[in-house]
Amino acid sequence: MINLILFGSFFVMLFLNIPICVSLGMSSIFAMLFSGDKLSIVPTNVYSSMAKFLLLAIPFFVLSGNIMAKAGISTRLVQFIDDCIGHRRGGIAIVCVVVACFFGAISGSGPATVAALGIILIPAMINRGGFSAAFSSAMMATASSIAIVIPPSIAFVVYASITGVSVGDMFMGGILPGIMMGLALVIIIMIEVRRKGLPASREKATWGERWKSFRTAFWGFLMPVIILGGIYGGIFTPTEAAAVSVVYGLIVGLFIYREVKIKDLFDLLVDSGKTTGGIMLIIGAASLFSYICTVHGISKAAQALLLNVAGNKYVFLIIINVIFLIAGCFVDANSAMYIFIPIMYPVAQQLGINLVHFGVIATVNLAIGQVTPPVGVNLFVAIGVSDKLTNIKDKTKVTIETMSKAVWPMIVACVIALLLVTYIPFFSTVFLKGV
Repeated sequence: MINLILFGSFFVMLFLNIPICVSLGMSSIFAMLFSGDKLSIVPTNVYSSMAKFLLLAIPFFVLSGNIMAKAGISTRLVQFIDDCIGHRRGGIAIVCVVVACFFGAISGSGPATVAALGIILIPAMINRGGFSAAFSSAMMATASSIAIVIPPSIAFVVYASITGVSVGDMFMGGILPGIMMGLALVIIIMIEVRRKGLPASREKATWGERWKSFRTAFWGFLMPVIILGGIYGGIFTPTEAAAVSVVYGLIVGLFIYREVKIKDLFDLLVDSGKTTGGIMLIIGAASLFSYICTVHGISKAAQALLLNVAGNKYVFLIIINVIFLIAGCFVDANSAMYIFIPIMYPVAQQLGINLVHFGVIATVNLAIGQVTPPVGVNLFVAIGVSDKLTNIKDKTKVTIETMSKAVWPMIVACVIALLLVTYIPFFSTVFLKGV
């Protein structure tokens, strides 16, 4: 009966469009009231779930991403990549994918990447590239989902806090899968270019122009190198690396690009605090939900069921992909991590699956979930950006219906990349020490 109350109330609130953190928290409290558990557990559990040194990396990564976005790195990255490949057929859409990967390595957030780049790249894909408004918005949303796979990733930090896996190993494990998702989207672009017969949209840039744009974008490219190099080289911990990224971002924004002013810092801190607060509320509520599942034997029953149904790791991997892809349609990545990972990762261990590999599989699934209706957060951010555009050739209003139609080939391409990552562990473990 407690299963019905916990999950039933959760899904009812979810379908009533109640925020995910409230749905998780209230369904947990309803289950506690029914079972007679003391509500004094709630603040203790929520606090302990958030009071982890590793999770301090989240506000720092959020702040550093906001600082670099304010510093104008997005326009500089677009200019350099456009100078390199923008002259090819469909080049501006390929620029969208490549820049989203690089910017994702700075922001670590899919919606933030859509918001920062969409205002530049969606009209460029429509006006220069000849792509439809729906295709352009869908491509921006899907390319931005790679941000939670390309390191540094907040989702990887959350996964590591649950399982105890090294954050540095998780970051290294996400490099190739993120690139593979990007290549899958480039293939979709080339198919669209051939189908519509779209021509090249600009002249080839000279090497002098490329060098000039590279010099201005260089400081943005350097940030992920500092973060990953410092972590993997043993110079600092992931949390220290996040703090270093904030200092680096301030230096670049204040003294090199000079687009961040002292007066901007207050707003940057407030915006970062709001984002971090939302993430932490979700972590606290999801942790309470997971606690109820553990205390009342729901997790153990689910683990036993998974082992019995799966039988071997190959079937298990199919099952978890299906579960995560469905979950991604309704809940965000951080919530899904706290709900499902505590149940699944002990089973993965028993079946001999590398936990870094397992974490990358889960994260790629949840990245795809950012563009799967009805709750694909990147889709709604892209629609919001498109609604603000006025000077574009395609005046067709972008809606969730037109986006859903345009995005499905991109989802299929990403699922194919997911299957390669799932069944070929090499892509996730090639850069790990001792593997």
